[in-house]
Amino acid sequence: MTFVIGYSNQALKFLKQADKVLARRILDKLELLVNEPVGRNAKAIEGYKEKLYRVRVGDYRILYEVDHENKKIGIIKIDHRSKVYQ
Repeated sequence: MTFVIGYSNQALKFLKQADKVLARRILDKLELLVNEPVGRNAKAIEGYKEKLYRVRVGDYRILYEVDHENKKIGIIKIDHRSKVYQ
């Protein structure tokens, strides 16, 4: 039951600009999502049309959506917790 991850332009740009330690921590967290897209650390986010989830990586958040039918995870946004919901 492995999912495929797709990245938005914002998420790719963030990962390229982040320092190597932070980028590695985020990628490690994303690897966990491949096997369990809505794990116990994932929280559903209210107020969006789509059903979005978020996971924490320190002071950073990863917002993503899950397509269970097609086994896909879409990474919508990665940013600091103060900016990610804007």
